[in-house]
Amino acid sequence: MKAIIELALNLVNSMAVIMVVTYIITRSNFYGEIMVKKFSLRNQLLLVLIFGAFSIYGTLGGIELLGAIANIRDLGPTMAGLIGGPMVGLGAGLIGGLHRFTLGGFTDYACSLSTVLAGLIGGEIYLLRKGEFPSIKGAVLLSVAIEILHLGLTLIISKPFSQAFTLVKQIIAPMILANGAGMAIFAFMVNNLIKERATETAKRQIEGELLVARQIQMSIVPRIFPPFPERLEFEVHALLEPAKEVGGDFYDFFFLDEQHLYFTVGDVSGKGVPASLFMAVTRTLLRSRTVAQTSPDEILAAVNNELCRNNDTGMFVTVFCGILDTKSGEVIYSCGGHDLPYHLSQSGIAPLAPAKGPALGAMEDILYIKQSISLKPGDTLIVFTDGVTEAMSKSGGFWGKGGLLQSLQDAPQRPAAEITGKILQDLRLFARDTAQYDDITILALTFNGLAE
Repeated sequence: MKAIIELALNLVNSMAVIMVVTYIITRSNFYGEIMVKKFSLRNQLLLVLIFGAFSIYGTLGGIELLGAIANIRDLGPTMAGLIGGPMVGLGAGLIGGLHRFTLGGFTDYACSLSTVLAGLIGGEIYLLRKGEFPSIKGAVLLSVAIEILHLGLTLIISKPFSQAFTLVKQIIAPMILANGAGMAIFAFMVNNLIKERATETAKRQIEGELLVARQIQMSIVPRIFPPFPERLEFEVHALLEPAKEVGGDFYDFFFLDEQHLYFTVGDVSGKGVPASLFMAVTRTLLRSRTVAQTSPDEILAAVNNELCRNNDTGMFVTVFCGILDTKSGEVIYSCGGHDLPYHLSQSGIAPLAPAKGPALGAMEDILYIKQSISLKPGDTLIVFTDGVTEAMSKSGGFWGKGGLLQSLQDAPQRPAAEITGKILQDLRLFARDTAQYDDITILALTFNGLAE
């Protein structure tokens, strides 16, 4: 009984060694190549030597019992075959088997042969599964089967039979338990690494797709400034900084005719891919509706009804849109749930007169209000999303409209690009290293008056 307890303790102690060896192997650079089936001669030799040495350790870590050695020697070749194929398993098995044979004993032939067979069987399983590592359950059952084969060979080959039978009867339970537990640990760590690599690969793929999506999204909004260098009556500049790879903010501007410039800024509820898709739909609808409707309130009403149809996601978008008469400086505008822009003039800074309506996509058949303002030469409109005013500092405070107003007071009156740049600079100085929580969009439209 004492010998059996000692055997069990030694075999359990070997489990810790298995964990360390497995961790070192699976985290090595060469094993990364093995995982993608790069079986260079160097990699195969490394596997043979490592698992062959582990097989020798399995023998030395065992205990002598009735003229034989109870051990976990077969684990090394089996593992080698499972991850490297028959030749790797055979190589590790030959190393472990030859070493065992040199130690002698009445079970030397049976033990040496079983070690070689363990490597070949592991390799055959590799071929049958086309290189896919088995599940934990499958690997453990394989290990148990190999130990049963090992003990069966001991009964068949080793003489005298009575001594072999007594030995097998005493060690069958701890041998199967220890080798099965050792294989379970190895299989768990290998399968965990496989899942980890698969997750990393999927993550890189998603990141790549999101990068492409970001590029597509940024190509949707105007990015070339000045956009109309031949038109001296006004200046327009805008910037968009998504909080994630893609976002729900957008801006747009284009001529309805030679005299009237349409411009808009929007902010979709939510973030990420769903918001970006809803943004693209909203921007497309706004563009299409400017063909049939030339009044901002009518444009918003029409787009709102379109967005409400089959809107199972419950998403909505706030929108400000306006039309500038480039000759007179008059701006007709309407607002759907969006923060009112600021008007910068010689007399100061003030929000536009309310033209509020609900966000688009929430409820059908809404009547939106339109307002107008006459810009004087040098006046500027600042349209922004709530990502500007809701930017946070490390202490948790919001930049707020107070921060924006302070930035506008310190900003130059023109050109428009310097105004948006100053706002973004001040905002980043306030937020510093705090992660950006929401998309940031700023549009500046400056009226210069008629060109001479």
